[in-house]
Amino acid sequence: MRKNTSESTTGTGPLPASAGLIDTTMNGDLFSARDLQQMAGLGIAPEEAARQVELFRNPPPYTRVLRPCRPGDGIRSLSLADYDELLGHFDAAARRGRTAKFVPASGAATRMFKDLLAFLASPPGAEPSAPVRAFFENLPRFAFYESLAAALGANGIDLDEAVRNGDWRTVLRYLLEKPGLGYADLPKGVLPFHRYPEGPRTPFEEHLVEAADIDRDEDGLCLLHFTVSPEHQDELERLLDRVRPALEERFDCRFEVSFSAQRHSTDTLAVDLLNRPFRTEDGALLFHPGGHGALIDNLNELGRDGWDIVRLRNIDNVVPDDRKPVVHLWKRLLGGCLLVVREAAFVHLDRLEALDGARGEQAETVLREAGDFLEKELCRPLPEGFAQADSDERQRFLMDALDRPIRVCGVVRNQGEPGGGPFWVESPSGGISPQIVETSQIDPKNPEQQEALKASTHFNPVDIVCGLRDRLGHRYDLHHYVDPSTVFIAEKSYEGRPLKALERPGLWNGAMAGWNTVFVEVPDATFAPVKTVLDLLRPEHQT
Repeated sequence: MRKNTSESTTGTGPLPASAGLIDTTMNGDLFSARDLQQMAGLGIAPEEAARQVELFRNPPPYTRVLRPCRPGDGIRSLSLADYDELLGHFDAAARRGRTAKFVPASGAATRMFKDLLAFLASPPGAEPSAPVRAFFENLPRFAFYESLAAALGANGIDLDEAVRNGDWRTVLRYLLEKPGLGYADLPKGVLPFHRYPEGPRTPFEEHLVEAADIDRDEDGLCLLHFTVSPEHQDELERLLDRVRPALEERFDCRFEVSFSAQRHSTDTLAVDLLNRPFRTEDGALLFHPGGHGALIDNLNELGRDGWDIVRLRNIDNVVPDDRKPVVHLWKRLLGGCLLVVREAAFVHLDRLEALDGARGEQAETVLREAGDFLEKELCRPLPEGFAQADSDERQRFLMDALDRPIRVCGVVRNQGEPGGGPFWVESPSGGISPQIVETSQIDPKNPEQQEALKASTHFNPVDIVCGLRDRLGHRYDLHHYVDPSTVFIAEKSYEGRPLKALERPGLWNGAMAGWNTVFVEVPDATFAPVKTVLDLLRPEHQT
């Protein structure tokens, strides 16, 4: 998860098992009758809000990392010899309609244009920054150039002339504000990213094109789900209505696209600097969206709808058509890897269940092979003393360890991008597993932990394939596999008053901490995020 660098964040630990509704520091009731009514309207249980207050008052410890994962030590490197088998598994599953795509797409484009907005808000005569100069020097290279020229031309302004004359603020107003293009307030998914002979294409459209190539079943159906901000959903639906007919005809497919928003029931309570519930001027409680980790609810609902193999990818990580072949190859390889690993886990679970209290050499073979699979394929070291435990105890441990959601995560060589990476992590109970860990989860004052962070070689580009169903075809309840110790506390403000806000465990961090995780090294070419508008000038976005 990428954090706003203007906010200070603190890693925290396990949610307490219970928390009362009494404010022990104030020696009175924590919530009033009005508060309870407000929470009921949001779908938030008072016990949950009280637990959140307790988290602020007693922040749990930072995540403890043992060392970074590296190729051969927690990260797999696929060989050409593996390709045919992995691709065969994935393509067969796609033809049967078992694969689908999940895209977090709630972000507005505001941060993309941060430097341009800062210049627009600066006093007249202020010198433009280097990013602003780079933007105007390369303006014709952006896929939205023609739309911007048309918007200005409709009011008798020639874009090239305005740029030459240094009338940059006028150009930016037409780009970023209404009644111009209004890009600063639009969802990132609807902005023109790539230029083609037939016209520009948005990241939303690029995801449709990718699904048509990768997830189309034998009847031509492609399943996609986008999580959006409620204020952006209409914009995305209008775009879908506009582009769907031509894309379906071109790729001989049908898109079944659904949308959902982050639920208010996942919002978290803000507190003041004394860890008391923060109240607005009218005395109401203040709640904040719980961060992208709240989307585990949305992913869980797709499991209810029958979804099985789900590819998870951010809205802005797309490439134009000439770069798609290598990207799509690795999407299919990651999916095939998930299917092969999961099928092997299912086989071990069947064999373990069939033991039914059996003893002897055959039972020991089953237990040993399941333990070897857990350690070698899923990178889950067996606990100390495991070999000495009786067979029933070993059977229970192995079945619990194997019978859980599996994810395969592509990781790329770290090129200095902000965000999390793959690490070996030790839980408070002593268990060890590979996890995606954010920088802000690691204790900044612990030299040993910071050395482990500096030694990290790989980065999480959010290229994940998830298995949502068990060996019997039943969906997993994903809430059971969230590690609540990986929440974040951020210092913010509201109407000029300081406060502390809580973010839920990140979607691919703590929200999936209880999953079995396989890291696979993927080429840099598969990672092409657009965090600022200048990223669109990189070679991977220029056709």
